[in-house]
Amino acid sequence: MTALAKLKHRFERIAIINEASSMLAWDSSVMMPPGGAAARGDQLAVLAGLSHQLLTDPATAEWLAAASAPAQEPADEWEAANLRLIRRAHARAIALPGELVEAQSRANSRCEKVWRQARQESDYARVKPYLAEVLKLVREAARLWAEQSGSTPYDALMDGFQPGIGAADVAPVFARYETFLRETLDEIEARQTDGPAPVAPAGPFPADRQEALCRKLSERIGLDYTRARLDRSAHPFSGGTPTDTRITKRYDEADFTSAALGVIHETGHALYEQRLPSAWARQPVGEAAGMAAHESQSLIVEMQAGRSDAFLRFLAPELAATFGPDPAFEAGNLARLWRRVHRGFIRVEADEVTYPAHVILRFRLEQALIGGDLGLNDLPAAWNDGIKALLGIAPPDDARGCLQDIHWYDGLFGYFPSYTLGAMAAAQLMAAARREAPAIDEALAVGSMAPLQDWLTQKVHVFGSRYGFNDLLRHATGSALSADAFEAHLRARYLG
Repeated sequence: MTALAKLKHRFERIAIINEASSMLAWDSSVMMPPGGAAARGDQLAVLAGLSHQLLTDPATAEWLAAASAPAQEPADEWEAANLRLIRRAHARAIALPGELVEAQSRANSRCEKVWRQARQESDYARVKPYLAEVLKLVREAARLWAEQSGSTPYDALMDGFQPGIGAADVAPVFARYETFLRETLDEIEARQTDGPAPVAPAGPFPADRQEALCRKLSERIGLDYTRARLDRSAHPFSGGTPTDTRITKRYDEADFTSAALGVIHETGHALYEQRLPSAWARQPVGEAAGMAAHESQSLIVEMQAGRSDAFLRFLAPELAATFGPDPAFEAGNLARLWRRVHRGFIRVEADEVTYPAHVILRFRLEQALIGGDLGLNDLPAAWNDGIKALLGIAPPDDARGCLQDIHWYDGLFGYFPSYTLGAMAAAQLMAAARREAPAIDEALAVGSMAPLQDWLTQKVHVFGSRYGFNDLLRHATGSALSADAFEAHLRARYLG
């Protein structure tokens, strides 16, 4: 067996361990009783340690050296890309001692469980000691990765979620959007005030009917339920593996909006996973191209297609058939209701115009936290000051402030920029798709996303991680990431 073949076999085993971790994490959010939390934390920590051991085993380094010799470098572009990604994963792994990897897993699990109760009670003081331990370990990992890569600690964290994109790439894009928001938000709100007010549909909306609608919509969009599940959880998410994707939702019987739009969003994530290149399954090159790329796939399905005029014309009678006739289900009213711009406190409830402001706030705060310029005692006040500067509003409590997101309490620093980078990429991809596949809107009007998904599969999904984020966008759209398409989309939708 060649050195490259040995490396591929090892990474297949690592992928299987990570798949097991993914399923245990899904179970902890969907099925596990509260009493299982401590043992589940141990299970996930041991699996993380096993994966790390395989990555850092001296044999892995020996095989890498042999496979990277000039005479052995693969000529095939896929093989070469896979070897490059294996080399990257190994370099990041050997930068961290195994004890730190397991300590992070345990600390994240403990903190995340305490955070759930602290958020419910708006009690930041309760979770702060646990967050302090998480932050200490994240800073140590970031320092070691930065020393290994020659980057800054925060860039090293970002690189774990969207390789090749750093704070210097993001900051000017975010600064430009902040200017755009300052110039347009008042005008968008004034346009809304001058137009007809949206009418909320009258409930209740039974959870079982919502669930049936969600499954129908996700199937209509293209999700293959022979390789997927839809379940309920307190905190909706998409996870699993390409052959066993898991999406979850929660149902509010007073308002079906969150469930319906949320499942469209999570289906975008799941479709990306299901359509990754199967020939490279369980290899680094066969994985998604990073979290910004992943967010682009959920947001092109939800925001670009799912809230389009064409798709709402299809959805209106579907809602009436599910919940009974209601004038509020008329497509024009749905557009006013679901595209309402509102300065709110909660990121996951934000409209597409103000959503980036929430991400910009987190991007700046987590840089300060990682750099040591912001202490945890000052985080709630810094949060409130930041959102007031961006949107002119101040949260009334920490549940609607610094406690609202799971990410930091689960050790995920450097993740947030991916959301807005994904939104911008989604607009750029949709503009290119409409140019090259003009039947997209005609299909959306009858509830079909097949032309769009076919285009995405050809331009994005089948390439896995062969290309970096900007190279993937260049291949699909002709240019690297730009805010131009996103701002043009918002102007057309809200000021056109």
